[in-house]
Amino acid sequence: MAFLMNQMLGSKLKSYSDGGGEGGSKAGEDGKETAESKGISKEEFEEYQKQLLEEKIQQDKDFATKKAERANLRVALRDKYHLPDSAQDSAMIQMAGDDVDLPEELAKMVDEDEEEEETNDSFINKLQNMDLDTLKTKAQSTVTELKQTAEQKCILM
Repeated sequence: MAFLMNQMLGSKLKSYSDGGGEGGSKAGEDGKETAESKGISKEEFEEYQKQLLEEKIQQDKDFATKKAERANLRVALRDKYHLPDSAQDSAMIQMAGDDVDLPEELAKMVDEDEEEEETNDSFINKLQNMDLDTLKTKAQSTVTELKQTAEQKCILM
């Protein structure tokens, strides 16, 4: 029971015990870290903060580049499969700069797929190259031939 009371009221009681939370805290007034809270000199702390900021900027830049690479891949796949373009992908590529390329492995995969499709005469390619009017007339003539043959051989028709 004492443990439960300590957990629930511990932080509230600590603020009363040190005079309302004034002066005992090592963090700054706004709750941010200070050199004293880290236990290092002011110059070291400034260097540490600068290093953190540089790492964050680099992380954000790498993240934007990866997102642009993925968007570039999606654009390439949309071109390959003749799908409509996405404004979001185009905007993402422009934000990262137009110098963003596909990663080598992904570009290889897309190229291999394109070569494979070019060498194979797939059913879809045959359908695209087929003349539908000729196919329609051929089907109609076959149906009429079947009807005539059936009428000749069957007495009931």
